[in-house]
Amino acid sequence: MGNAQSPAADPRFTSATRLFSQKELDDLKSLFDSLAAQSQSGGKYISISVFKVYTGIKGPVGDRLYDLVTQNRKDQKLTFEDLVIAKGTYEKGTKVEIDEFLYQLCDVDGDGNLVRSDLEAVISEILDSISSHKEAESSSASNLKPTNIFLDAATFTKDSEGSSEKSTSLEDFRNWLRLVPSARKFLASLLKPSSPSSQVPKLTHQNEIDSKILLLKEEYAWHIGGALSHLESSEWKLLYHSSLNGLSFNTFLGNTSNDEGPTVLIIKDKEGYIYGGYASQPWERHADFYGDMKSFLFQLYPIASIYRPTGANNNMQWCAVNFSSDSIPNGIGFGGRAGHFNLFISANFDNGHTFTGPTFNNPCLSKNNRIYPEVIECWGIVQKGAQHEKQDGVKGTVLERFKEDRNMLNMVGIANSSN
Repeated sequence: MGNAQSPAADPRFTSATRLFSQKELDDLKSLFDSLAAQSQSGGKYISISVFKVYTGIKGPVGDRLYDLVTQNRKDQKLTFEDLVIAKGTYEKGTKVEIDEFLYQLCDVDGDGNLVRSDLEAVISEILDSISSHKEAESSSASNLKPTNIFLDAATFTKDSEGSSEKSTSLEDFRNWLRLVPSARKFLASLLKPSSPSSQVPKLTHQNEIDSKILLLKEEYAWHIGGALSHLESSEWKLLYHSSLNGLSFNTFLGNTSNDEGPTVLIIKDKEGYIYGGYASQPWERHADFYGDMKSFLFQLYPIASIYRPTGANNNMQWCAVNFSSDSIPNGIGFGGRAGHFNLFISANFDNGHTFTGPTFNNPCLSKNNRIYPEVIECWGIVQKGAQHEKQDGVKGTVLERFKEDRNMLNMVGIANSSN
């Protein structure tokens, strides 16, 4: 009889290990050992209950993720090799590979058809995870249906095998992830967990303000923040609200001019539609378009979607004040062209318009092209890094002046002692 041989290593595991540095592999082994110890498996595998606590997802999405990571063996034993292979795709893979993994993840029942009920379960679980309170269960909660606003951004046109229900194709799913980038950011972070609440900007305002009047609900902030960096989606402060400050362009400019950072402008019109734009530059008087490619438009209700710049032109922001020329409409806006903006509010703050256009490739954001604002609010992005730099700059300037003054005093002292 020949010598017993150890089973050959899974080629997928061998390939996946090459994607990680030795330190990363050591860290993965430490993570596995810790979770396996909690699983009471003698250090051999991670149980599904421990895995779901680690990911923070305890419902059907957590079950589906466990199945994918364990390569659908259904043996309830997640090995170190499984973890490395999954993370190799999930963290080190191409965008296409990651999107394919997420597509399979959102097919919650694993039947090969990502139908509306699958995606509804995913969105519902995400919203439960990011929520700081159970608003949906409150009798005083808004009549808006947070799950549906994200769900309705998806399209289901693919025939499902063995079912009359339509499913979404991989390409349509990837388009949904572009429209709802917060969902992609959340789903792509499950194997590298952080606090789900950290994906929702902290909203600050004066204590006496009734939060019920605010347009920016928690799920809306999560949606918009998904298109921003971690620093930009950390904390937002209320700068202007028309119910408190009146529908006044001058008050709006006055309240936002003290803030030098980006802002989130939100409008609810008399049709009940809610939408707006992220302005990467301060609202300042210009005679033409200005800004940069960081700006974008968004819808919040009845459908939640993000519309980033396409690069077709540089017509990002518009802020015209006290111009007498008809070719320079007074007001604020985004995209399109003068007089035919993708989104525009006149200087009277009582009307505006929204048109589709190549700047952001957005549809009409409201029910009609002509819009009549009911509520306008604006939030300032608290840029903590920029604040520190600014404070450091001020400290540096004060220190330099102190040194200059001290040198001057020393020179005066020397001059006086020589007289």
